[in-house]
Amino acid sequence: MSQNTDYDTFAEDYSKENESSLMNQYYERPAMLKLAGNVRHRKILDAGCGSGPLTEALLERGAHVSGFDSSQGMINLATKRVGDAAELFVADLGQPLPFADDSFDDVVASLVFHYLPDWSSALQEIRRVLRPGGRLIMSVNHPILYPWTNPGQDYFKLTKYSDDHSFNGQPAILTYWHRPLHAMSDAFAKAGFGIEVISEPPYSTEAPAELVPDRLKERDAFISFIFFVLRAP
Repeated sequence: MSQNTDYDTFAEDYSKENESSLMNQYYERPAMLKLAGNVRHRKILDAGCGSGPLTEALLERGAHVSGFDSSQGMINLATKRVGDAAELFVADLGQPLPFADDSFDDVVASLVFHYLPDWSSALQEIRRVLRPGGRLIMSVNHPILYPWTNPGQDYFKLTKYSDDHSFNGQPAILTYWHRPLHAMSDAFAKAGFGIEVISEPPYSTEAPAELVPDRLKERDAFISFIFFVLRAP
């Protein structure tokens, strides 16, 4: 997670919200796990693991998992969650990672890349630690969201912006970088990745009715995040 957003100040409240929210528990995480498929015995790096809900889900499915986050508070919560079942440490996405080349079958990056102003070094480092044919499975804010919720803003311009949020009742500000879809695909290609899947999935049918806003009850999908499966050569 980016230094622009200090998760240490609201790590516990964010984690509690993440556990049961429509956006995370019943939309983003199920989509990531579905894209990952059968991960049994696969070695996976959870980049930007936060408090570890995806790490835990991958472990339960038989994967061997390592994870990192830039927030010490998040890593403390992830360690409480999974104990020593996963190797967890503090690191910044885009900086050199303490792994040899070709160390992982997959890297998952759940809602983390949209905190980065530049994707080049992060993608190159992920490419380095992935084995040939390995996958990067990632989710980011959908590129239509920023110009959609901020009428008049330029869709095609790389733009830094902040949103007010409330996590478990505590106010917080998250800072993101908007980039158009073609800039995402250009960054993937420059790092040597091939795009296998672009997904705009529905939310889970298991979502409790009280979590679904009235305006969405007649639909099975909405636009919030976009998901990619990328393949390393």
